Amino acid sequence: MRNVQAFIVIAGLLFSLSASAENKQTPKVMNKIEPLPRDLEIQLALSALPPHLRDNATVYILNPDKGFEVARKGTNGFHAFVARTGDDTFRGSWPLTEYRDDILYPVSFDSAGVKAQMRIFFDAAEMQAKGVPPGELKKIMQDRYKTGYYKAPERAGISYMLSPALRTYFNPEESDHVITINFPHVMYYAPDVSNEDIGGGNGMCQRL
Repeated sequence: MRNVQAFIVIAGLLFSLSASAENKQTPKVMNKIEPLPRDLEIQLALSALPPHLRDNATVYILNPDKGFEVARKGTNGFHAFVARTGDDTFRGSWPLTEYRDDILYPVSFDSAGVKAQMRIFFDAAEMQAKGVPPGELKKIMQDRYKTGYYKAPERAGISYMLSPALRTYFNPEESDHVITINFPHVMYYAPDVSNEDIGGGNGMCQRL
């Protein structure tokens, strides 16, 4: 029953955010996004993790004026937050003309991911808070990828995205089309592992 209630809350929030984003007449160069209620943001962030990891995980909330801040320090090495301008924002050649209020997906990283992938989200949030325009932020982040500013994790690890609902770009490699979906999943990173190492093919994975 608790999982059903959480799904209803998340789905309702996503619906209201998407409707608001479609109806608001805001400047396309607006840098700030609306904060979520603190308790709800913490609940959403923790929904990314399996239940047994939630109580002792570090949780962050977004301060639109500064970036991500620690809401609760944990002890198990897992870190969770709700992405509002995610790493998929910086894919593809389409122009980033505004910071959307309706992008919202809970994500978590283990200690290896915190030192690598999580930095991308946090750096973007900090620059956004400082007033960096959307188009400039996308260029900065893409340049950082090209120059190797962001490194692969030091070891194999895991990122949980088990929330019952999320809203983000459908195919960021091609366009800025956004969807709301039910897609609980787990992502693994394995530096220096190639397609041949795991018997993959057709671009199944890339060496990191």
